[in-house]
Amino acid sequence: MKVQTGYKLYSFRTIIEPEDDGGYHGFVPLLKGLHTEGDTLKEVKKNLREAIKCHVEGLMMDGEEIPKEKDTIEAIESFSNQDFSFA
Repeated sequence: MKVQTGYKLYSFRTIIEPEDDGGYHGFVPLLKGLHTEGDTLKEVKKNLREAIKCHVEGLMMDGEEIPKEKDTIEAIESFSNQDFSFA
């Protein structure tokens, strides 16, 4: 997710997961403690954008460095039930 604050563009990896009881939970691994939720994907994305903006503005006001994503490798593995020995 990209958020523009002032004249710099900051990019943060966001993760959105469905909740068991409905709705979605979103968080930003790089910004510790930044979690939000929403009833729809659209709402959780909007809430993430607002939360990121507030968090980054707070860091700027406190004179702290804005964390940057490092070179990362992200892999998602998918398995079918046939991949497991007990299936």
